[in-house]
Amino acid sequence: MPIDHVDDAREEERCAIVVAAELPPGRAANAAAVIALTLGKRHPHLAGPDLVDASGLSHPGLIPIGIAILAAPAQELGEIRAKALHKGIDVVDFPAQGQETTNYVTFGAMVRQVPTEALTYVGVGLHGSRRQVGRVIGKLPLLK
Repeated sequence: MPIDHVDDAREEERCAIVVAAELPPGRAANAAAVIALTLGKRHPHLAGPDLVDASGLSHPGLIPIGIAILAAPAQELGEIRAKALHKGIDVVDFPAQGQETTNYVTFGAMVRQVPTEALTYVGVGLHGSRRQVGRVIGKLPLLK
């Protein structure tokens, strides 16, 4: 597939990651990376074809539709998540407990102790139609 070809269906897709605006830069980057990795696993078609440089060296394909990394107050992330799910958007959420431990089993145990409505998040990733995702993220600012 030529690298200048973008599927019409992809043009209708949108990915965005919203992280808690209060996070320090390293934790914000961690939240965005964790969410992006999971979005990629859930939607492997998002990776574009490999790129080939002038020397003929191949580089792994990147996402051709981009991923906006936005910021919102931490207390709004649960509402963004709920609104997205209600609209049928695929959501990857990152509960705050994930940044309290480096042990995934412990992370899971911590999350199991909290009812859904009481979970807090450091970030949420959204993938869906351009229009529906846009309605959820509105005019959120880019992460600074």
